[in-house]
Amino acid sequence: MTDSSAPRRVVITGVSKGIGRAVALAFAARGAKVAGLHIDGDAASAEVTEAIRKAGGDPMIRVGSTNNTADVDRLADDAAAAWGGIDVWVNNAARLLVKPFLEMSDSDWSSLLDTNLMGYIRGARAAARHMVKARYGAIVNVSSVVDNMPPTEMTGYVSAKAGVSGLTRAMAVELGQYGVRINAVSPGATETPLNAQSWTDAVRATYRERIPLKGIADPEDIAAAIVMISSDDARYITGQVIVADGGLMLNGSVGHKHN
Repeated sequence: MTDSSAPRRVVITGVSKGIGRAVALAFAARGAKVAGLHIDGDAASAEVTEAIRKAGGDPMIRVGSTNNTADVDRLADDAAAAWGGIDVWVNNAARLLVKPFLEMSDSDWSSLLDTNLMGYIRGARAAARHMVKARYGAIVNVSSVVDNMPPTEMTGYVSAKAGVSGLTRAMAVELGQYGVRINAVSPGATETPLNAQSWTDAVRATYRERIPLKGIADPEDIAAAIVMISSDDARYITGQVIVADGGLMLNGSVGHKHN
């Protein structure tokens, strides 16, 4: 086991915006070395690199896709070579598709699952190769509460997130013997660029009404949960899906009449 007081060596996919960027800055504020992959181009790389540096971190940001095994493996290998290993890997890169099930083609399914499930598999595999050798590490998969409460016309996205939950549990069983922990953090309603593609004001109002804590999450709220579950304070927790939803999934209220 490494010294938990030492700066972490962290790799994050989808690092340029939303939850990924918030995770990068949260670790940077703790003095971490932060590597990341994203598809948004050189200008986005420069911006997030500077933000990580200003927050107190040591950045290594690359343009690339989790759909490409070579991009993912290269980042893992380069980070491990530069820093002597990887402590934390966060699978976060994803895409959204809102489309009726009967209108989804094979191509729609393949494309969505390639990013939202296979991308996580590629990331976890690249990280685990280094963590197993070190007999230490934490992989965190960003899932979603849609696994348990599916919205309409999001069958592909929901199926991928359900796969992420299964991947998390299966890997935890297989890799626990090597000191590698795998958990998932499952956000509820969160203000991210991804969700902005499909949310209307009415959607936001519904979430605010249904969430017991009466607020939609910021990416920083989810980042805090990811930092927590990847820390050595959570060293005996593995194979879990940690729900960070402000109580959304608990709310079965439908407006019963008072007796």
